[in-house]
Amino acid sequence: MRQTRSASLVGLVALLSACGGGGDSGSSSATPITVIPTPTPTSTATSGCSVLERQNWVGAQMLEWYLFLDLFPATLDPTKYSSVEEYLNALTANARAQSKDRYFTYLTSIKAEDAFYASGSSAGFGIRLSYDSAAGRLFVNEAFEDAPALTAGIDRGTEILAIGSTADNLQTVASLFAAGGSTAVSSALGTSTAGLVRVLRVTSGGVQRDVTVTKADYSIQPVSSRYGVKVLDDGGRKVGYVNLRTFITPADPQLRAAFDMFRAQGITQVIVDLRYNGGGLVSIAKLMGDLMGANRAGSVFSYTTFNSQKTARNETAYFTPQPQSIASIKLAFIGTGGTASASELVINAFTPYLHANSALIGSNTYGKPVGQIPLDLPACDDRLRVIAFRTENAAHVGDYYTGLATKVEASCQAGDDIFRPLGDPSEASVKGALDFLGGRTCTPISAAGTQSAQSLSSKRETLQAPRPDTSQREVPGLF
Repeated sequence: MRQTRSASLVGLVALLSACGGGGDSGSSSATPITVIPTPTPTSTATSGCSVLERQNWVGAQMLEWYLFLDLFPATLDPTKYSSVEEYLNALTANARAQSKDRYFTYLTSIKAEDAFYASGSSAGFGIRLSYDSAAGRLFVNEAFEDAPALTAGIDRGTEILAIGSTADNLQTVASLFAAGGSTAVSSALGTSTAGLVRVLRVTSGGVQRDVTVTKADYSIQPVSSRYGVKVLDDGGRKVGYVNLRTFITPADPQLRAAFDMFRAQGITQVIVDLRYNGGGLVSIAKLMGDLMGANRAGSVFSYTTFNSQKTARNETAYFTPQPQSIASIKLAFIGTGGTASASELVINAFTPYLHANSALIGSNTYGKPVGQIPLDLPACDDRLRVIAFRTENAAHVGDYYTGLATKVEASCQAGDDIFRPLGDPSEASVKGALDFLGGRTCTPISAAGTQSAQSLSSKRETLQAPRPDTSQREVPGLF
């Protein structure tokens, strides 16, 4: 999760990233803190960017900002580690062992991350993938508009049977799984590099074909132009449906337009589909809460708490209704194991107010009630995303490291039917949400298996790149 804060923390943008939580009190346009390298560089040739200098800088920032200082190692020699990433993973090992920092603290590129949060910029096929390792099968959960895959006719429900760089070296997905598991499949799909070509053997609707797809730069629209916003009819009762892919800046006008339409039609019951949403900007999560809280003005949205050295940064965020806001009386949040961070923040915020009239539909969420701040070393294009704060709702509920299934007061199990369009009333999770809103019975979600990022059904998992970039962290399964 990412957070924008007030003047007392000028420029601090914090993230709830996929694999977060936090409050928000300001605009989404703030920039990260820039930290002078520590120690001061001694070589102008490296500009402070030797491995050891970068490691020392990371260590200093962690000692100042890390949320779990009680779990920080007493001593750790950076020279024993060949990379900054290895050293950082050693610093977070104790917190990771307690499932409090599951690689949430990481080093990334300033330029790449800024591009993603500003416009959803990414490079690839523009699809979200899941797999069934036991059966050796790979599926498309979602395809993004104006990206190469959808242009080539690859959409939700397509199965990828084989992957190659040319038609002559196609390898079946089953053989890739047998040889090296999901890592082999991810590697076969290639890096997120514009211009990289892959031949994919796919099947959809009973038709098999070979398709050549060239990866390209594109921008992810956080709300789909095809199915992102709908008004569903459930026996004469109007229900709003909004599907948010990721919490990035362009979501602001899209969400405002969606809820303005709901407001104009007198809608007070909404399905919020966050099934694949791994998080993002806290400022957008706060906006989403505001847009559903016309009757919550001045009530607590969330509490944000930093470590014992940074208590002056603690903050309480309050619902601030917008001109487009509706007064929600019943909400159905569709979630999965891929639902994390800012998504969980929004869901958790409504439980103290709506109680059993706010439900989790689908399966348990990922479990990330903490958020990162960005600390920048511009000369090296290094951005340290460090877990620096935890969040709680108005009832001070926040330690949902095993997901929200045991924290919400109502839930309904439902599958993710990738062979039906998102937003379709007959799709399993949307149908489950309509049943809940309509007062029809359902089976509660089990909290079992909550520590993994399994997301899409009992047999399918999100396919992750071995070294995910920012867009792949925020949009689980992105390739």
